[in-house]
Amino acid sequence: MFPAFNEIRRQPAVTENTLGLPSERIERTEEFFNRLGPDDHVFVAVTGSTVVGMGALFVNSGKLRHTGRLVLMVHGDFQNKGIGSSLLNTLLHLADHDLGLIRLELDVVVDNESAIHLYKKFGFEIEGRLKKAHFSRGEYQDIFIMGRVK
Repeated sequence: MFPAFNEIRRQPAVTENTLGLPSERIERTEEFFNRLGPDDHVFVAVTGSTVVGMGALFVNSGKLRHTGRLVLMVHGDFQNKGIGSSLLNTLLHLADHDLGLIRLELDVVVDNESAIHLYKKFGFEIEGRLKKAHFSRGEYQDIFIMGRVK
């Protein structure tokens, strides 16, 4: 399974919108999964025998226990086919019905219009903008902080 996730993390369609690098090593992907704790929830999208996406919810602790952070990534060949929606729907159901979270956050590169549209469709709103917070395609880019409050 690690090679499949590593392949997705290295794709241009993913690296330009995440902190992943085209040279991402499989050991780093393994470390990510090995560090997951009891308040980290990961779902995998599979078509046939191909891993095509991953969604994760990281629940915060202490006084932020009512909040969580979301991460989504979808294989470049399978983007805009409902996989992101399916993963996001699964994560939101877990957050709302099983964990009782009331605030969810995520960040997105400002020119990733399809992702922004998806997040807005599920009730996320743009709450702020971090200037030059992400380096991709040879330049610094802004990211939006988006949140959803129940």
